[in-house]
Amino acid sequence: MREISVEKVTEAVKKMCIEANYYPAPDVKCAMDKACVEERSELGRLILKQLEDNLRIAGEDMIPICQDTGMAVVFIKVGQEVHFINGSLEDAINEGVRQGYVDGYLRKSVVSDPIKRVNTKDNTPAVIHYEIVPGDEVKITVSPKGFGSENMSRVFMLKPADGIEGIKNAVLTAVKDAGPNACPPMVVGVGIGGTFEKAAILAKEALLRPAGEHSDIDWVKELEEDVLKSINKTGIGPGGLGGSTTAFSVRALTYPTHIAGLPVAVNICCHVNRHVTTVI
Repeated sequence: MREISVEKVTEAVKKMCIEANYYPAPDVKCAMDKACVEERSELGRLILKQLEDNLRIAGEDMIPICQDTGMAVVFIKVGQEVHFINGSLEDAINEGVRQGYVDGYLRKSVVSDPIKRVNTKDNTPAVIHYEIVPGDEVKITVSPKGFGSENMSRVFMLKPADGIEGIKNAVLTAVKDAGPNACPPMVVGVGIGGTFEKAAILAKEALLRPAGEHSDIDWVKELEEDVLKSINKTGIGPGGLGGSTTAFSVRALTYPTHIAGLPVAVNICCHVNRHVTTVI
């Protein structure tokens, strides 16, 4: 059994909150560079260049990439041979978010009640997804999610007979409805299967897969490629001002489901798709 002080978790989460908001992930930078070359619209290329300049300036000047520094979403995979000491794991994660957003001068966007709307003033609590895995390590991913794109996300409860074409139509419907509101170029996470809530979590987690990587399931890989082509034919383009780059990538995860259902969730993210991972 390996003992880990929760203080290490707090330190890691604090650092990741700041890093995710100041610096683009390497796969985001690669996707942007590729799009700048391949975009067919002159205006689209101009918008992409401005977005690329924004990423560069944020990193050089250590300021947030976007004024919406998001609600902190944390995925934590805990090895079953780990024993946390010196406090509560959940409290430690939220303390890391608090320190990261306060000390990093990041916008505090979380309200304590969805109707009364009183700001918590430190961007807590985070949304935390736990998973117990073999081993004695702890893998933490922090993915701040802005709500310009989050608000455009959808869940579709399809019939099994809708099949692959139904899934494709659902994803395309969500993207078309989002239009310019999700700050395109988008990254589109798709969750297929499970239940209502499982599909949504899968879609969120799918956003974390590096750009350019596809599912190792043949039909899923084909779906990702086909849907990306269809999305980029919509003409929404960078910034919603037209062009051939409406999305950088489509990433899908699947899970077993019930004989009577075909849940599909679409979690749309803006071009920044902030995420940082640390292993303790």
